[in-house]
Amino acid sequence: MGECLLRRDGTQAKATPGATTPLAQGGQTALEKRFASAQSRLNPSRRKLLRMILENPEDTYFLSSRELAKHYQVDAATIVRSIQAMGYGKFAEFLADLRSHFVTRITPFTVLKAASREKRTVADRIRHSLEMDQRNLHALHSTVDPERIIALAKRVKRARRILVIGIDLAATLSWYLAYGLMTLGFAVEAPVGSSGNVQRRVRTLTSKDLLIAISFGQCLRDTVEAALRAKKQGVPTFGITDSETTPIARVCDDCCFASVASPSFGGSYVAPIATLGAILIACAQAQTARALKLLRRSEEEDRADHRWYQNHGEGSEGPE
Repeated sequence: MGECLLRRDGTQAKATPGATTPLAQGGQTALEKRFASAQSRLNPSRRKLLRMILENPEDTYFLSSRELAKHYQVDAATIVRSIQAMGYGKFAEFLADLRSHFVTRITPFTVLKAASREKRTVADRIRHSLEMDQRNLHALHSTVDPERIIALAKRVKRARRILVIGIDLAATLSWYLAYGLMTLGFAVEAPVGSSGNVQRRVRTLTSKDLLIAISFGQCLRDTVEAALRAKKQGVPTFGITDSETTPIARVCDDCCFASVASPSFGGSYVAPIATLGAILIACAQAQTARALKLLRRSEEEDRADHRWYQNHGEGSEGPE
């Protein structure tokens, strides 16, 4: 399964005042934990209603209280009283936990299933996807912490070796970051292949190295386990993910956050790519003289090797 996520409105997960932490202990979401503790205060009809909402969050996480009531053919007051019985003061608090609950269960299937229920033409869906890309970039611009990226650049500069872990679709991100860092002269690798291949690379790391883990939403097991193994070995770790509640965010020493919200089953990597671009800028500016020297040498070699295509005269025909 590829990396994927998440919200139809393009917003990132932010703590709502009074809302609970999205992931509770014991593998339960905050919503599940509240529902379990409220069982004795719920009559059978409300218990059934809330169970249906929890079991089908992809159908309801974007609805207002009135729309939610209409969806389940009850009055809005029933919805309000039911969530109050779970300890929520406001519907917005309940909705925040419902969205986080949805995120923990999202898969390419649930994303496409949720998107397909919206009444849109194919052209509208394409425009909607691009609009969400724009929202993700806007959210990144509004929330990015430059100091965090600068601190990562300093870690990169100190590291003897750098391992960038991104699996399935996220492998495109790990390769992009590794290629950029190699261009700047860093000893970096983005391993691909089997889980065993990734874990063997991690075993060779020490406290003088750096592991960068890239994964979103539920996060892929191999990526999380690579970060866990690195931490156990005393290796500094940095995550690129989309929420403070993801496994990567909880495991790594520090993180950058970029939304991959999209109606597409593959997620949107516009904001993560922009984040990687910012990281490469910070790494280049952290040692400008060295970066210029390496890039000048690379430019000279590219010219000598005729790397770039040149059109030798107008009207010349290409190969048959």
